[in-house]
Amino acid sequence: MSWKRWLLPYVAASALLVGFQASPAAETLNLLLYDLVASLRETQHSPDDGAITVVGIDEADLKAFKWPIPDRHLCGAIQRLETLGASAIGLDLYRDPIGTDSATCLSTLIQTNPRLISIHNMADAIPAIPGTPPRQQAFNDLVVDSDRVVRRDLVHVGGQSEAVRSLPLRLLETARGNPNLHRQLEALPAEIWLQPQSGGYQRLDASGYQTMLPVHPPGRFPIVSLRALLSGRVDASSIQDRIVLIGSTAPSLKDQFEIPQSRLDQGERFLALPGVELHAQRLASLQALLRDGQAPIRTASALQRHLLLAVMLLLGIAIAERPHRIRRSSLLLGLSALALFGTSVLLLLEGVWIGIALPLSGLILFGSTGILRRGAISQRHQQEMARLLGQATSPAVAQQLWEQRADLIQDGRFAGREQPVTILFTDTCHFTRVSEQLSPAALMDWLNAGMAISVDAVTSRGGMVNKFTGDGMLAVFGAPISAGLERDASQALEAARAIQTGIARLNRDLQARGAWPLKLRIGIHSGLVLTGSLGSRSRLEYAVIGDTVNCASRLESLDKDRHQGWVRVLISAESLSLAGVNPKDDAVIDWGEVHVKGRTEPLRVFEWRDQVNVETAINDTPQGSSPATEN
Repeated sequence: MSWKRWLLPYVAASALLVGFQASPAAETLNLLLYDLVASLRETQHSPDDGAITVVGIDEADLKAFKWPIPDRHLCGAIQRLETLGASAIGLDLYRDPIGTDSATCLSTLIQTNPRLISIHNMADAIPAIPGTPPRQQAFNDLVVDSDRVVRRDLVHVGGQSEAVRSLPLRLLETARGNPNLHRQLEALPAEIWLQPQSGGYQRLDASGYQTMLPVHPPGRFPIVSLRALLSGRVDASSIQDRIVLIGSTAPSLKDQFEIPQSRLDQGERFLALPGVELHAQRLASLQALLRDGQAPIRTASALQRHLLLAVMLLLGIAIAERPHRIRRSSLLLGLSALALFGTSVLLLLEGVWIGIALPLSGLILFGSTGILRRGAISQRHQQEMARLLGQATSPAVAQQLWEQRADLIQDGRFAGREQPVTILFTDTCHFTRVSEQLSPAALMDWLNAGMAISVDAVTSRGGMVNKFTGDGMLAVFGAPISAGLERDASQALEAARAIQTGIARLNRDLQARGAWPLKLRIGIHSGLVLTGSLGSRSRLEYAVIGDTVNCASRLESLDKDRHQGWVRVLISAESLSLAGVNPKDDAVIDWGEVHVKGRTEPLRVFEWRDQVNVETAINDTPQGSSPATEN
């Protein structure tokens, strides 16, 4: 086969894969798998290991204090937190920069309390509390994917002024008294941070220092209400030496964000996470990053993804091309796809995201392309073999023939050669008499019913129907390829026994309808024959010629009147011996040595008699007719 013909389907598959990569579908599938695994990981709340507390302004607080919350209440809450020993306080609320008398307390408080952090928004240009020192300012911008789900965190933006710090980073710097934590982040290895094609992303805006954020459902950190804090009903242990964030948790304020678990949650209410809780989770993730020196969720780099894709493409080609049987290739392809999917899920559960949409699609696409190509070729092979052989063979034999075509076929035809085979001849009894009683259409149906049984019995056992001889057929076991002399003979005898059983079953149905039953004679002989393609380019026939063929034909027609049962099987001593059958078997009847036409030496002949087949052959003609012996 030309390498160009082999390569062309894979080139087409590559084009489809490139189109899939350019579409949003690849990233969408990767994100869907990411969300699925995130939901599996969060069957229960994770332990609180970040010394973080949230003061959540809930619906009851809004009812008690109105919205926006007056600054005097916020100032009172901040002073209460300072008294209880909070290590840092983040006010995740925007305040009107114009201010009033009540706003003055926040401006004054933030200039006298270095542990208080005020947020500003870079994207929407919302400033911090007026008068806030640069070291007490932080941006609270959240990174949202194109499907509006929060999966990653903008940890830091380098090369900016002192006031440009992320809220988690500023809070941690304040709590630890270390204003240079950002330098520690900038010194971490570059592979920690997200790139445009990290994990399952295709074209990510990876500006700044970003990592994947291990988002948890609501309730990961202790939450106290603003009412409880102002009324003194908060235990000091939940505040002392802890980082405290003040923000909205009330759904009516719509400071809620979709998280990976939102897409697959089956609850009555839509699952969303308040922004203040997201900042708390960002803070916990940052603490883990600085502690471990690596991101909580690591991602495969673009190079690693490309290598994995290349491996999967090669694996798909190998699976499609290497196994001899297409069915085995299909099975291996399915198992490999499941293994890749399962491995990616297990890795993600352990905190490693590789993004398998492209590798998995490439494996399936290239494997399926190769399997389909082989299937089309196999079909052509069978058609070509059918053309050369002229008659029926099983798909398995046709495949073996094609695999050995270099040794068997020369110049588009089977080369002549001498080889040992087992020949099986069949003929239909009293065909002439039946043809006088039935219409041509009915006669053909009657004859084909028996032929179907005989052909299936032969081809299913590795034989080849070489030709049909009117109301009979010539079958060959061992040509063009042999399963072994003993195996060929054994399969021929098995086919004859299957014909006996099938014809007996058919005749029960025919007699029940008052139709003519079928009677067959079979002759089996083993020996050398000459095989090869016979004819011209316009018409070729696979010929099987020699004394062995003649002997099998003579056995079939021997002593026609000596016939018990529906199907008489005469087999030569040569075939019986090769088949491994004991001549003294109860089913074997010794006919002795007989002389057949065209042969000087006698043949030792045996009959294989199926007793059940004989006992059921009570009447071989419809009621009112007499049996015929001609033909």
